[in-house]
Amino acid sequence: MRKRKICIVTGTRAEYGLLYWLMKEIQSDPALELQITVTGMHLSPEFGLTYKIIEKDNFIINEKVEMLLASDTPVGIAKSIGLATIGFADALERLKPDILVILGDRYEILAAAQAAMIARIPIAHLHGGEATEGLIDEAIRHSITKMSHLHFVSAEPYRQRVIQLGENPESVLNLGAPGLDNITRLNLLDKASFEEYIGFQLGKTNFLVTYHPVTLHKKNSHQALKELFQALDNFPDAKIIFTKPNSDTDGRIIIQMLDDYVKKQPNRAKAYISMGQLAYLSAIKHVDIIIGNSSSGLIEVPAMKKPTVNIGERQRGRLRAASVIDCDNTAAAIMAAIKKALSQDFQNLLPNVISPYCGGNASFQIKKYLKSVDLEGILMKRFYDLETKK
Repeated sequence: MRKRKICIVTGTRAEYGLLYWLMKEIQSDPALELQITVTGMHLSPEFGLTYKIIEKDNFIINEKVEMLLASDTPVGIAKSIGLATIGFADALERLKPDILVILGDRYEILAAAQAAMIARIPIAHLHGGEATEGLIDEAIRHSITKMSHLHFVSAEPYRQRVIQLGENPESVLNLGAPGLDNITRLNLLDKASFEEYIGFQLGKTNFLVTYHPVTLHKKNSHQALKELFQALDNFPDAKIIFTKPNSDTDGRIIIQMLDDYVKKQPNRAKAYISMGQLAYLSAIKHVDIIIGNSSSGLIEVPAMKKPTVNIGERQRGRLRAASVIDCDNTAAAIMAAIKKALSQDFQNLLPNVISPYCGGNASFQIKKYLKSVDLEGILMKRFYDLETKK
């Protein structure tokens, strides 16, 4: 029998970490053929050429789709989407996969979905139905949902939202967040090994900070980051690990400001282009608070019983656990949230935190479904009407 060809697209280090175990599951199944297409930040020297990490993990990359311009302006991003669509059209014509698997809501993933839809390739989408009202990702995510044929969501409210968008309930599965598989399947580093791995010594109090641009916000990233730095300066004894943002609008402004901040206090802070899932999750394990506006602060961090200080509107609309403290993007609000997270009363709550994202075995379940699903007629979608239930 011919193997079913499953093509996975990845454009960022974080996304690859979420897809890693699904890729391993497909790779090890004799009935499936894994195809990998990398794009976006993976191919950029500025962002660490992280495709090399994928190769180091013993995966074979079948296609590389170059698409990033040396500009993070709205015009530059829009042109990058165009280049990516052209590149994916050629790549998919060569690979001819039976199913294309994509995750999330980034603009390079939108390009992949567009090319696959026109090429009549069934699309399986992970993490649909979620809401991030401060980002262009919100519209991109729902657009990808309408182009996709199979949906693997991370929580029941998200399943209901995908159905609300007109997708047949039979094609929408809540199997949990695949990123949580890393927590149960990776052997995280102990403190000494972690410090050696990242070349940085932790202190008595430690912060892990990830701040991304808020792409629909008219306030500039420069001012937002200044407020964050001012708040962090009120905790001079805390060691700080920064992870740098993605290639979004204003991303380079944030990267430059992080580098300047770290340069002034190298013994207190360090910034990383790409830590990888092992080091990143180990960092969560060993720090006291996760600060910023990354989705990981709402998905992975609560599952590890750590507090999150979630800044601003970037993640507004996404499900959150009781361990997440939301605050405005002013220095005073961030400082107050950090103090609350460090308080003994809040620390006492953490062992009993329940994550809204079930998980721990999502990758195997997704692979199992991709392997067995009947693809006959799958491209002919009918809008599912909530009133008529058909």
